[in-house]
Amino acid sequence: MTPIQYCYEKVKTSKSNFTWAFYFLSQDRRDALISLYAFCREIDDIVDETLELEVATAKINWWKAEINRLFHETPQHPVTKSLLKFIHIYELNEAYFIEMLDGMEMDLKFNRYENFKQLQLYCYRVAGVVGILSVKILGFKNQATLKYAHDLGIALQLTNIIRDVGEDARKNRIYIPLDELKEFSVSEDEILKFKESNHLSNLMFHQIARAEVFYKNAYQKLPKEDINPQIPGLIMGKIYETLLLEIKRDKPEQTLNHKVLLPPFRKVLVILACFFKNKFYALSN
Repeated sequence: MTPIQYCYEKVKTSKSNFTWAFYFLSQDRRDALISLYAFCREIDDIVDETLELEVATAKINWWKAEINRLFHETPQHPVTKSLLKFIHIYELNEAYFIEMLDGMEMDLKFNRYENFKQLQLYCYRVAGVVGILSVKILGFKNQATLKYAHDLGIALQLTNIIRDVGEDARKNRIYIPLDELKEFSVSEDEILKFKESNHLSNLMFHQIARAEVFYKNAYQKLPKEDINPQIPGLIMGKIYETLLLEIKRDKPEQTLNHKVLLPPFRKVLVILACFFKNKFYALSN
């Protein structure tokens, strides 16, 4: 198995929504994004699958050393071997990869966030940075597109947090800021015991409203000249935004006990609508 084959297999087994957008890319850009998301899966698995803190910390430190090797052109892992070609082609910065690993360290150190400022830093590291690197791979002319990527990445991560609130609670993790739990009269114990309530519903609507603002801000920051190359990222955004709307239409507090998913046919409809709308808009401007 070649390094890029390893990356494709890694991403395939993750069943991520992100892969739906890759079909519109050239082979080189697709391989680059697959390599990037395989890296994300590798480090994310450390937090999800390693029970011992010391072992998980050692793995994160190994990956930090591996990123250093990558940027000195001596990578050892199949994922970084695959990335080696692309860090030069697309000018991917070493600091961004370290930021992602710092985000994973936050998951090891914290299972609660006191306020949104703390949570936003986490979202930036584990998703905003991925968005910025993705933009670099997809191609852009205007620096404002990096701000679009930042906000879209945070919007995607906030959607994940809303969708997975029950799943995270089963791991004793609460990503909703504690000061907001207090503001809406929801206790940690209620979340950890999966108790649905009107207070929780109001809290979840507040989280949804914040994510909606990040989606709106992201789309507004994307310059017209960069819409065409960024269509795959817009597709990712629209899939997750549609998922967020599904949660909003349902009772959002039910995410404690039920994980909302979009069926494949619905994703296909979202993809086609987003592709043709933005393609037409890009060509007409």
